[in-house]
Amino acid sequence: MFDILMYLFENFIHSETEIRVDQDELTDELVRAGFHHDEIYKALSWLEKLAALQETDINPYFVKSGGALVNRIYTQEEEMRLDVQCRGFLMFLEQINVLDSATREMVVDRVMEIDSKEFCLEDLKWVVLMVLFNVPGKENAYAQMEDLLFDEPEGPLH
Repeated sequence: MFDILMYLFENFIHSETEIRVDQDELTDELVRAGFHHDEIYKALSWLEKLAALQETDINPYFVKSGGALVNRIYTQEEEMRLDVQCRGFLMFLEQINVLDSATREMVVDRVMEIDSKEFCLEDLKWVVLMVLFNVPGKENAYAQMEDLLFDEPEGPLH
C-alpha cells in the first residue's frame, strides 16, 4: 500500500498534467504499473481519509499552551508504529514550526492507517510531506519539509 502512495505522490506531485480524479482510470493505471487491486483500494481509501481530515476542524480540541512546549503522549499502538526516532523527528518538526498540533495529529492518523509491518523514519518523512501537500496554507512548511527530505546534512547538526 505504501508503495502505491509513493508511486502516486512521485508521479503526480510535480506533474504539469491534471491529476486524474476518475477512480477507475487511476485504478487501471495502477494495475498496469503492477499493483494489486486490494492494495490499490487501501491506498485510495488512505488518500480519501486524508482529504476528509482537512474538512474537519480539530483545532478546538487542542489545549492552548500559551507558548509553552507541550509533549504528546502516544498510545501503545502508536509507539509500536512510531519508534523513538520517528517520535523525536515529529517533535523536532513541531519545534521548527513545520508541523503544528493539528498537522501532527493528521500525520499520526495517516501513519496508523498504513498497512505495513516495517515503518521507518524515511517513510514518516514522506507521510509528513503528503499531509503538508494536502493542507491549504502549509506551502512554506511543505517547502521546508521538502528541504529536510532531500538535502543531506553535511556533518553534525549541532
